[in-house]
Amino acid sequence: MFPLIGLAFVAAGGFAVMLLWNAILPSIISGVGALTYLKAVGLLILCRILAGGFRRGAAGPGYKGGPPWRQKTMNMSDEEREEFRAQWKERCEKK
Repeated sequence: MFPLIGLAFVAAGGFAVMLLWNAILPSIISGVGALTYLKAVGLLILCRILAGGFRRGAAGPGYKGGPPWRQKTMNMSDEEREEFRAQWKERCEKK
């Protein structure tokens, strides 16, 4: 069932990309032609690959509850947390 839902999202996303591209870009940029449906789906897949691959989201397998620094900061005492903040503030200040 999930592959069918995934294909439906790709199909709907390709249609949305095609509509937006054809409504906006040809009138703004000269030389840009209309986009066919298959090219829109290809562009959508290419953007997905370049912008992060096909990793699963936060609810997928392998999710460990956030960035690695979060667990470290959760186990700090108040004094350690203040020292950590002071160190980062010192690092981030313009010199």
